[in-house]
Amino acid sequence: MACPENMFFLIGLFMSGVLACFGQRGLIATMPVRLDVLTGSCVQVPCAFEIPDKKDYTFNSTILTFGVWIKESPQFAQSPDNVVFNSSKKVNRYQGNITGNMSQKNCTIVFFNVNCSYSDKYFFRIESQPYRATDIEKSVNIDVRDLPPSPIITVSGEVKEGTPVSLNCSAVAPCPKHPPELIWTLPTQFTPENQLQENPDQTKSVLSMVTFTPSYLHHEKNITCTAVYPVGTSNKTAEHTMMLNVSFSPKDTSASISPAGPVLVGSCVNLTCSSTANPPVTNFTWFQISGGKPTQVASGQSYTLNVTVGDGGLYYCEARNGHGRGKSNEVQLAIKGQIEPVVFGVAAGTLGVFLLISLVCLFGWRRNSRLPDGLERTDNPQGQNSPVGTVCVNQTTAGEKPEEPAEDQPEEIHYGDIDFSKLRPKETPAAAQDRNRVQGQESEYAEVNVTRRGPQEPHLNYIDGLYAQVNKRGAF
Repeated sequence: MACPENMFFLIGLFMSGVLACFGQRGLIATMPVRLDVLTGSCVQVPCAFEIPDKKDYTFNSTILTFGVWIKESPQFAQSPDNVVFNSSKKVNRYQGNITGNMSQKNCTIVFFNVNCSYSDKYFFRIESQPYRATDIEKSVNIDVRDLPPSPIITVSGEVKEGTPVSLNCSAVAPCPKHPPELIWTLPTQFTPENQLQENPDQTKSVLSMVTFTPSYLHHEKNITCTAVYPVGTSNKTAEHTMMLNVSFSPKDTSASISPAGPVLVGSCVNLTCSSTANPPVTNFTWFQISGGKPTQVASGQSYTLNVTVGDGGLYYCEARNGHGRGKSNEVQLAIKGQIEPVVFGVAAGTLGVFLLISLVCLFGWRRNSRLPDGLERTDNPQGQNSPVGTVCVNQTTAGEKPEEPAEDQPEEIHYGDIDFSKLRPKETPAAAQDRNRVQGQESEYAEVNVTRRGPQEPHLNYIDGLYAQVNKRGAF
């Protein structure tokens, strides 16, 4: 008599064959389509199963259920050598462990020390009393590689200047116990946030997120995310590099003029505007500063004109795109033979200040050089103190020869009215003048030799000699 276990096995095998013949699935397994695995690492295969509704009564979750993984073909009885793992056995072809709870229909398994021979497709089967079944329509492809796949970089939204943006880098984690480490290389300061996450197909991956505010200087700069996988005592790395595409308003806008020097009226002049922008500049506008106010004169990146008298002055351009505008420096269009208003104003102002200072100095000098009674003041070149209004002279007695003037000082002859009443020794000219005025005597002309002391004081002189010939009645 056959053992009850063998009878159940035969019945289960018969049922599986019958279901397969009629195209009905006795087991519905859920697993990823593909898994990329590193040589020498481990791989976790997420798995779950369901029993068709009509057959659900044959599955008893309270009874111990075993999981079987078959390589290459779903045939279990016909190809027993394809069975790589059976949880009912202690020794299997592949080192592994079913980490899922079979009573809760979780068939997740982990294979260890994966090598290149593991690359193939795999099917799942359950062994339970009295139900046994294999999902012949669902399999997972395991691809074993020496190098890990590259991580993936994604950007959330448009990368725009001045607007915070998030960069995400994700890398598969086929062995969740030894996930990869993600390292960023960015042209700015950042603080990453890393986490292990579950994908829709139940596989695992590592996600690293970076948030920063881009500048136009970051445009077309490379960013790199590197995944470092620990494998045994060494590491295996893979990286992904992408170029930032930052949108920004026009920058470094500049205007140039050719020819740069002064030009003749009627000649041809070309003005060119340049700017850096992303997206590119869509509109260039030219302005001329007239009367201190800008006036639009042309559109386009280049502006060509035949110079007239009114074209001279300052020009600048303005560049625009969808994100803003940028203004250039001012350039000077100089016309030969034309005095620029700014230069003329500076020159006129300087000349006016100079004339004003000259008039003030002349007025002050004229005021200080004359005495209240009309006599000229003579400053003391020796630094001696002389009474104000006093003319310092050296008188000589009658018949003495006056002192000869210096060769470099030309002799001048001055005529003046001098009243004499008497010629007394040691009498000053001022006293003699006062006495003659009182006595009413006639004035006579005298010849006076004056020696000039300095070229800057024509009216302030020292009288070094005084002699006169007077022809009149009587002797003095």
